[in-house]
Amino acid sequence: MASTACRTVSVTLPPHGGEGLFGLPAAPARGIVLFAHGSGSSRFSPRNAFVANALQRAGVATLLFDLLTENEAGNRTNVFDIALLAERLGQAANWLSSVSIGQGLPLGFFGASTGAAAALVAAATRDDVRAIVSRGGRPDLARSALDKVAAPTLLIVGGNDPEVLALNQAAYDRLRCERRLEVVPGATHLFEEPGTLEAVVALATSWFLRHLAIDLAEAPHALHRSA
Repeated sequence: MASTACRTVSVTLPPHGGEGLFGLPAAPARGIVLFAHGSGSSRFSPRNAFVANALQRAGVATLLFDLLTENEAGNRTNVFDIALLAERLGQAANWLSSVSIGQGLPLGFFGASTGAAAALVAAATRDDVRAIVSRGGRPDLARSALDKVAAPTLLIVGGNDPEVLALNQAAYDRLRCERRLEVVPGATHLFEEPGTLEAVVALATSWFLRHLAIDLAEAPHALHRSA
């Protein structure tokens, strides 16, 4: 009998050799979300892992990976190099489309901090991204790419994070795609307050299931646990 639990597979992504964690739902996946970490974080980010685990339980596969190698992350300039981070995210998306474990799955991006800008910049050059979610992100750093993003975009900001909220409002005004700005009351930048990260999970899951989920009857070869 097949297990009903989600599972995680370690992968190495070409061409830069970033290490990743593939999260596979128990049932056939209805889509896949790539996570873009920010400010030097890694695939082990506890907040992003919390969101990823919830998405897996909702039937969405996830990929948390290191956009930078250990040596690259030691250079703080790279941590804020949005073009480089976006390039790595795009390379991961290309790799997914070439391997059986991810082929045929609708694609979404989840970005935090500077990773949100990377997600928007990467999405602006692609036509296969169906949804984007930003958590406490810096979408303003995507600059001119904001006008070119076509994927439905959800910006989630803490109510007690006024500077980032103002930056998100300005980015929201520039976006031309379907978009929404959600403010989580009482949350600061890292969503450490009780119940605030759960609010992020609820918002992100709803957004991805609405825009990302495929009809399994129409896509019989969607990702299974046995992949």
